[in-house]
Amino acid sequence: MTIPNIVVMGVAGCGKSSLGKVLSETLGATFIEGDGFHPPENIARMSAGTPLTDDDRAGWLAQLAGRLAAGRARGESMVLACSALKRRYRDKLREGDPELLFVHLNGTPQLIAERMAERSAHFMPQSLVESQFGDLEALQTDERAVVCDIHQSLETIRDRVAEYLAG
Repeated sequence: MTIPNIVVMGVAGCGKSSLGKVLSETLGATFIEGDGFHPPENIARMSAGTPLTDDDRAGWLAQLAGRLAAGRARGESMVLACSALKRRYRDKLREGDPELLFVHLNGTPQLIAERMAERSAHFMPQSLVESQFGDLEALQTDERAVVCDIHQSLETIRDRVAEYLAG
């Protein structure tokens, strides 16, 4: 079974990094933390509670697409944690790997706010959650994706993704 490269997507606080790490360990893939590719200016804007614009995200998404393309060329299996909120952002990532599978971690604004309130070591403030939901565009039927409810445990979500991959 050939495993596609995966983007774990969703709003801040949904568990992208946690699931990404678990999936990468399970699948023997490289975990890529998308937040690590943000330039200092983006981190400063978000830390100050200012939502990023499409222009702010353009260079970041181009870097991530480049990382996906380079890994794909080497035959590297990858799991990327990246918000990928808008269709055009996902399209940009697909420029790096047209076969990407998106795993959307879906949760209510209330649950996300609760999770964000529990986080202490992250630059993204809870005040930006509303703007993240405002930017979130639903996956389209032509996008290869699995939507998972974050009320479920990490293990249950991991198993759901594994079942999808097994066909």
